Amino acid sequence: MSVSDTLNRSLRDLRISLIDRCNFRCPYCMPSEKFHHAYQFLDKKQWLSFDEIVRLARIFVGLGVSKLRLTGGEPLLRPDLDLLIRQLVAIPGVEDLALTTNGSMLTSWAKRLKDAGLHRLTVSLDTLDENIFRQMSGEKGSVQDVLTGIAAAEQCGFDSIKINAVIQRGVNDHTVLDLVKHFRATKHSVRFIEYMDVGNQNHWDNSQVVASSEIISLIDAEFSLERQHGTQGGDTSEVYRFKDGQGEVGFISSVTKAFCGTCNRLRLSADGKMYTCLFATHGTDLGKHLRGGADDEFLSRLIQVTWMKREDRYSEIRSELRHHTDSLPKVEMFQIGG
Repeated sequence: MSVSDTLNRSLRDLRISLIDRCNFRCPYCMPSEKFHHAYQFLDKKQWLSFDEIVRLARIFVGLGVSKLRLTGGEPLLRPDLDLLIRQLVAIPGVEDLALTTNGSMLTSWAKRLKDAGLHRLTVSLDTLDENIFRQMSGEKGSVQDVLTGIAAAEQCGFDSIKINAVIQRGVNDHTVLDLVKHFRATKHSVRFIEYMDVGNQNHWDNSQVVASSEIISLIDAEFSLERQHGTQGGDTSEVYRFKDGQGEVGFISSVTKAFCGTCNRLRLSADGKMYTCLFATHGTDLGKHLRGGADDEFLSRLIQVTWMKREDRYSEIRSELRHHTDSLPKVEMFQIGG
């Protein structure tokens, strides 16, 4: 079955947050002044169980979802994660199962993830500069921990890893070429992400955004690029290849070149709330119905109706919406992944 929203966008991609906690305190996501030791995260009993996640995943696949991505918070903080992966990859119709991590614990997890059947990995790494990394991670972790984790994943068979880097003007924009040079000529691909106004805590301002076009020009001056493809088909990044054949690099331009028109993603929070947009102000509580005894038919219909009413295109009309809804709290990114 295939369902479409009001803008004729089909449901294809489900991003599942496994946990609302993280061992980093990145200022653009979970600033330490807000998310300190006394902050009340979800009680573990509120997290969807693995059985509940698998049940919902099966329902989503029945509605046309073919791609699943496990997120957080930091998903590697969820105990026995590999057991869930084994169940998800066994669902008929799941063509792609990926996981996004900050990489700090990847050394100890990589083999378990690969053995469980995980298809792909995305690692967040905003800079190779140790001091700036500490600043951007809230004084947590280290660049070397992440690079060691990536190396461990390579050895286990993850030979093509996406590296996500959020670029913020005046913070890490001068380290872009360091990332390019490090991962160029490998099978890995850096994805440069424009700094976005996700959640409610990062005090976003447009002056902090480094446009993808600016980064493309910077890289092209050093290593000639040619465009491969854009964001059609639900892809979030424009991809360029190095003309000398030494790999590729991608650009996620949600601010300056919005791709809402092809967005086919739903997001599920760790406690079972379904969000139709990264910038949503409210979600649909599937977890409540799930634990209230609802059958699969009811849940499927609820998902269908919610998607069919969907008209989100925040990034395309950002300035208008920020003017009218700045006082409305958006869901935090750590609750639903990126």
